[in-house]
Amino acid sequence: MNTQSIKELLQSFTLFKDLTDYEMEPIVDLAKHRLYRSGTHIFMQGDPLTNVYFINQGKVKIYKTDFHGKEQIVNVLQPGDMFPHQGFFRQDSCPAHAEVIEDAILIYIPIHSFENFLITHPEICVKLFRVLGDKIVDLQGRLEEQILHNTYEQIIMLLIRLAKHYGKETDDYRTKLTTQFTNRELANMIGSSRETVSRTLTQLKKQSLMTTDKSGYIILSVEDLEEELF
Repeated sequence: MNTQSIKELLQSFTLFKDLTDYEMEPIVDLAKHRLYRSGTHIFMQGDPLTNVYFINQGKVKIYKTDFHGKEQIVNVLQPGDMFPHQGFFRQDSCPAHAEVIEDAILIYIPIHSFENFLITHPEICVKLFRVLGDKIVDLQGRLEEQILHNTYEQIIMLLIRLAKHYGKETDDYRTKLTTQFTNRELANMIGSSRETVSRTLTQLKKQSLMTTDKSGYIILSVEDLEEELF
């Protein structure tokens, strides 16, 4: 990727979109890029935090593992997302694994260099705080889902959330997820079991609230799912 491509990509992110070309120059100078193949890890849980990553192409799964090796998916990131958000101001280790699930081209900026840049550019810090605030609201919403709703409702809320992030409207006004998720992955996103998710999806299919196409992609009736919650 050339300098212009990197600048245009970074400016597509909320963090940088309001910056002028002149303001972007020192950031672009810090940035590097790399192709990561599907199945490779960008970093592992417990590794030192060294870079901030911006996804140009591909998809990245963020997940944690407990002492028994059980996987808990935190998020599935796609072009236009950046990570890790907590890496800017904390001298800490990576709180989760980052695995490429679809060949990815990532732009990355060394955290130490980026933090030095932020110290001299407080207006960028304000934009960053807004991004972090949005993530905090999202995490609070997920926590409330687990506290206030049963598993059936949590699965419906998960499907609605995935439709908003990974959905594409079909000709019949339904929403098709553009990323495939196994029942195990869906279960790991809400801390449930694969069997429970499988039973719930079967129930939703019987109610015509969802279906799958020949390739296994989930197709949802989002409005009907939202009504099911109330």
